[in-house]
Amino acid sequence: MSENNNVIEQSLTALLEDESFLPDLKAQTRDQAFKSLVAILSTPNHIHKSFLRVALENGTIVRIPSFRVQHNDTLGPYKGGIRFHESVNEGEVSNLARLMTLKNALHELPFGGGKGGVIINPREYSVKELNLICKKYVQYFNDILGPDKDIPAPDAGTGEREMDWMMAEYKNIHPGEPYRGSFTGKSIINGGSLGRKEATGKGVYFTFKYLMHNFVKDNERWLSEQEHRFAEAALRKVDKKLTMAVQGFGNLGAVAAREAFKCNELQNIIVAVSDANVMLYNSDGLDIPALIRYAEEHEGDLPQTEEALSENEIKAVVKERDNLLEIDVDVLLMAALENQIHKDNMENIKAEIIVEGANAPITEEADEYLSDKGVLIVPDILANAGGVIVSYLEWIQGRDTQFYKEEEIYELLYNKMQSTMDTILPQFFGDPFPLRQNCYIHSVMKLSTVLFKQGKLY
Repeated sequence: MSENNNVIEQSLTALLEDESFLPDLKAQTRDQAFKSLVAILSTPNHIHKSFLRVALENGTIVRIPSFRVQHNDTLGPYKGGIRFHESVNEGEVSNLARLMTLKNALHELPFGGGKGGVIINPREYSVKELNLICKKYVQYFNDILGPDKDIPAPDAGTGEREMDWMMAEYKNIHPGEPYRGSFTGKSIINGGSLGRKEATGKGVYFTFKYLMHNFVKDNERWLSEQEHRFAEAALRKVDKKLTMAVQGFGNLGAVAAREAFKCNELQNIIVAVSDANVMLYNSDGLDIPALIRYAEEHEGDLPQTEEALSENEIKAVVKERDNLLEIDVDVLLMAALENQIHKDNMENIKAEIIVEGANAPITEEADEYLSDKGVLIVPDILANAGGVIVSYLEWIQGRDTQFYKEEEIYELLYNKMQSTMDTILPQFFGDPFPLRQNCYIHSVMKLSTVLFKQGKLY
């Protein structure tokens, strides 16, 4: 969602009526406390802005706008990615920082929510220039970053290379101090965790698989008795061959697509994938491993011509990128950027299940419209937490300087996500709220309880 303040307020309104929640708060005191909660959770603690002064290789000096938003640290140090993208703006970064607060609370992680952004297209800069931009970011925001203050990670346009550079600069500025936990998503040799790169994509698909194969199938009889619109949408897909379209074929989308392609428990057929340039379609199913190999050899891009497809023996038809969202499939997996489904295309969406791998890919208006139609939306706050969960494991490993094996990382990741879903899904299918709001209610409940016990509502 582009804005989640409304859902936070709606969640608090629902909790206000539940007298079993914070029972010590009565009458006027209760109303005052809930007004405090709305104010606290809907606004960030800090918005840090700066213009990074960078000398380009051609001798030009540029000033690049950058942000670090620290939303809430009630549960622990701020945690959230840094994105390099030309569409970055203060509102977007603030919204994503707020989402991180809620996500960490939902998954019982000891972090608050933060987010960073730099307004550039990284493809327009040399490696040397990007290295300098990373160093400048750490220099300019040095006072607010640190293993127990604010711990950035990769996001759109950044990866382990950028996190390595940033951690190295933090280490230079703080000689003799602990530094491994200052950034997560680093390379393995620099203290990164095995499995971190694939964690988000694996977690996104695991969430969908666990919902459909484990929970819905195992509780089919109970769900059929609920007269629940979203249960009906899920039950229609049980034991059926599921057509799937994946928007975005970067690290997240490609990994999630590969997990779907090789899954034996569900009958997935990925008929369409897209990236920033093109959509590829095959009604019989795409060869995802072949597409991944091609993308790895072509700077992340999918084949864009019939000739390229033929040369690589990939059977697909080249189509317009933006048409992917509106094709007739059972499941739409969104792994691109924000606000992809909005008021202008929401009525054309045909998928009955949407999985949000990206952050906030559906606007608030479109989310409400689709939910009213009975479309089951697995929200970002639930589905794409794999990255921050493994970032947490990386943070722990950096502090202990003892490291898990890759299979141990995935086991811990899946156990954490399963634990969250085992808490949320019975509650969701037992009440009228969409899954997104159900997750928000759970997060807000956790944050509100801690804020009350810390005496921060007075």
